[in-house]
Amino acid sequence: MFSNSKVAKSIRLAMAFGAVSATAISANAVAAEQEEEVERISVTGSSIKRTDMEGALPITTLSSEDIVRSGVTSVPDLMAQLPSMQGFTTAADSVGGGGGGIQSASLRALGDEYTLVLLNGRRMASSDSGGVIDLNQIPLAAIERVEVLMDGASALYGSDAIAGVVNFIMKDDLQETNVSVRYDRPQEKGGSSYNFSISTGYGDLSTDGFNVMMAYSHDSKEQLKSKDRDFANTGILDFSHNGEDYTLVQGSANAGPGNAYAHYQQFDADGNLVYQKEYDENGDWTGGYTDQLDLATVSFNPYREQNGECGPNSAPSGTTCVFDYTSTLEIAPEYERDNLFLQGKLEISDDLQAYANYSWSKFDMITRIAPYPSLEFGLDMDGSLAQNEVIPHIPELDNANLADGRTYGELDNLTARWRTLPGGNRTDSIETTTHHAVMGLKGDINDIAFDVSLTFSEADRKTDRLTGYPLDTEFRELLAAGTVNVFGTFEDLTDEQNQAVKDTMYSGPWDRTETSSISLEGQASTAVMELPAGDMYVGVGGDYREVEYKATNADANTNEIIFLDGASDEYDLSRETYGMFVEAVIPVFDNFEVTAAVRYDNVGKITNDMAEEGTSKTVNKDVDDTTYKISAAYRPNDDWLVRASIGTGFKAATMKQIASPREDFGVTSDTYLCPQGLAGNLAALCKPEPTQYEVWREGNADLKPETSEQMSAGFVYAPSNEFSFALDYWNVELKDKVERLTQPQIFNDPVTYAHLFTTKTNGEGTEDLAIIQAASNIGVSKNSGIDWALELTNELSFGTLKTSFAGTYVIESKSLRVGTGGSTGEEAIWDSSLGRFGIDEEVVFRTVARLSNTLTHGDFAHTLNLNYRSGYEDALATGGAVRMGDDINTVAPDIQLYVSSYMKADWVTKYYYNDNLDFSVGINNVFDKQPPLSLRTGGAGHQVGYDPRYVDVYGRTFYMSANYTF
Repeated sequence: MFSNSKVAKSIRLAMAFGAVSATAISANAVAAEQEEEVERISVTGSSIKRTDMEGALPITTLSSEDIVRSGVTSVPDLMAQLPSMQGFTTAADSVGGGGGGIQSASLRALGDEYTLVLLNGRRMASSDSGGVIDLNQIPLAAIERVEVLMDGASALYGSDAIAGVVNFIMKDDLQETNVSVRYDRPQEKGGSSYNFSISTGYGDLSTDGFNVMMAYSHDSKEQLKSKDRDFANTGILDFSHNGEDYTLVQGSANAGPGNAYAHYQQFDADGNLVYQKEYDENGDWTGGYTDQLDLATVSFNPYREQNGECGPNSAPSGTTCVFDYTSTLEIAPEYERDNLFLQGKLEISDDLQAYANYSWSKFDMITRIAPYPSLEFGLDMDGSLAQNEVIPHIPELDNANLADGRTYGELDNLTARWRTLPGGNRTDSIETTTHHAVMGLKGDINDIAFDVSLTFSEADRKTDRLTGYPLDTEFRELLAAGTVNVFGTFEDLTDEQNQAVKDTMYSGPWDRTETSSISLEGQASTAVMELPAGDMYVGVGGDYREVEYKATNADANTNEIIFLDGASDEYDLSRETYGMFVEAVIPVFDNFEVTAAVRYDNVGKITNDMAEEGTSKTVNKDVDDTTYKISAAYRPNDDWLVRASIGTGFKAATMKQIASPREDFGVTSDTYLCPQGLAGNLAALCKPEPTQYEVWREGNADLKPETSEQMSAGFVYAPSNEFSFALDYWNVELKDKVERLTQPQIFNDPVTYAHLFTTKTNGEGTEDLAIIQAASNIGVSKNSGIDWALELTNELSFGTLKTSFAGTYVIESKSLRVGTGGSTGEEAIWDSSLGRFGIDEEVVFRTVARLSNTLTHGDFAHTLNLNYRSGYEDALATGGAVRMGDDINTVAPDIQLYVSSYMKADWVTKYYYNDNLDFSVGINNVFDKQPPLSLRTGGAGHQVGYDPRYVDVYGRTFYMSANYTF
């Protein structure tokens, strides 16, 4: 399971763990046996065990019964229902987006990298080079409860806990066996799923002195194709706005029938051939010329020229046609998930307990995006394909279109763009296997509660390309032979031609990433003195971690055997971190207490063992910080709790953000017109029509750690067990936030970001226009809002009605734009996605709320859940994507829609047949709420006409489940 180097590290840490354990056992042997009158307990957000759970921090707790009533089948879906969760990665993000097969948690819309996710209070191996946790590795069937701390906790947990903490607490002391099955089927085709789980345990801790338990679950979900839903089956959409009819045309110039490009020599007014200008490193003309001719390009679609219209599933775009790739997409990917959780506990004495647990998961997601785009490839001008399909249909040349008195000369070369539909969708299998093991000792010795543990955790993610990726040599030979007519319709291709394309597709392994973490941690707490208002408690603790991120390529990747596809970069990054904290709870006077914590963290330098073969390179220096948190709780009477907190946070940049060299990141997710203001040498590489351009990404060794200042204040009013209301204001300000400029930001301001435009060599050996998305410290991010939670129980004549109403209202969410304000001397420009599709291609919803009602009577429990998101201002549709409805060839003025609010209703009825057996039937999306129209072209994956991150894409779904305990 672990490499040799990891084993060596494990042995060193195990020896340290053994020394700590031996000391604890020795102390226990001489300790006087005592009976605790009241059990002390701990909650997420504090290291101190106390007799009172109600503290100064806002914590949301989801019980196992809450999970059942939610109607979800996975941990990612459970987290998505919390109103405080915004900005997380969804399954839909893996359909051509940046999801990479993971799903995450994100509090406060700050981003998943700021939310710390724990399993039984322990960190897990991340899904990347930072701290983002893939929620698919957590077994829903084994969860006893979930505690969500909606407040910064860096002063206790260290880096990554700026937004808050999500702690999944597994079942404990299980002595029965439970079997559960469930089947979900949408009303319309596609997206069915089934789930099976079993959990069992043996031994009673209180009487037998030990307990062992096991929980296993299997989940399977089928693919949901775009063609299976009316709202998603095409990227050519008719819609109305302000009384006018329009058509959204979201397609690709890599089309079928293909587009052709005739490149002509140019003559100046004196009859001399025109050569390309020579530019210096700043993009300015030197006054000289290269030995390359400056060619004039005529773009057209031969099929359209011959037939007067574009081919099937295509639409006109200028003189060319664009392909409706949406018709080939999927809405949501298929997956298989297996989770196993094992746990053992042993009471060594009345005051000392040994424990160990192990979790394993395997998650396999199959993602499919549009067939491979050929980009621009050369044609043999003497070949039959050029002579028969292209040259006869070249439009009549108009020299008036050329500047400075230039005229067209001879035809120099021909190129084309095509879509390899016969080769099938680009299909990837992303298989993630995780291991997480913990062993520890905890107990109470002389009234000191302690817990020490050693944790091993790793995640192994393998990507295989199943089909849809053409082999470079074979595909070039096929194109050069001209045996496949790329300028005809796909329907006209023969079986032999289709098979010839399929035969060029690669199938096999592609890349692999491995992340691992080994940590030793411990904490202890006790009452240190008795004050007039009560006992003062003090907790201390610390942790040491070694983390590693390794990315390696399969031979096919390294050898660049895929058409137009460069090799991925490889890494072996590692660093060590350690931290220590002290926390105190001080009762100042009756009903008023203050909790204070301070922590020191050191995040070590990053080493890259793959910087050069056989060498190890230190990339940056150690960084450290001290954070604090002070919180207060005042209870004027039994009905009220008034609470507030203030503190600081700290987060080191991820290893890839710091150490990544410039690496190929594919092409832009949207198409762009040539940006006005580019340097001449780069402007010369622009295409005449909206085009997807190349993208680089790179790290920044000079990144500073991010810091935060945050506060919260609120109250809880609970006059009885039947009613409670909580309201909290929160404010988080991040400084030196690490971000990458988005593609729209770069293309919309090419003058400010001129340094981020460059070139990339393509498969033909020529240069394409490219941008660089580099990691930067952007400066400041300001965020604030209000959370509320209402709990109400009504005893009715025929049953009990329990109602909960929770929500978040975001007041402010904005970030300082890179390169503005501060030391730059320029006016500060703030970017915000609050209530709008922002320049970061995301939405921060002003209001997110959830209303849940459960009516219990006799052997039945009926639950109705309502989930609400407020509306928002849609992306501004520019660049010719929207056409006039009465003439699809005419580009409409820029349009911006308002995406309406979205509310989904879910219902479930549970019938308790007896104490051992219950059944449930339910309907998710009872009213079959469809996704509202959105003209966004970026964010999430490649889906068009809606945003799959924020809506239910399956539609009305029926499910049945059974649960048997013995």
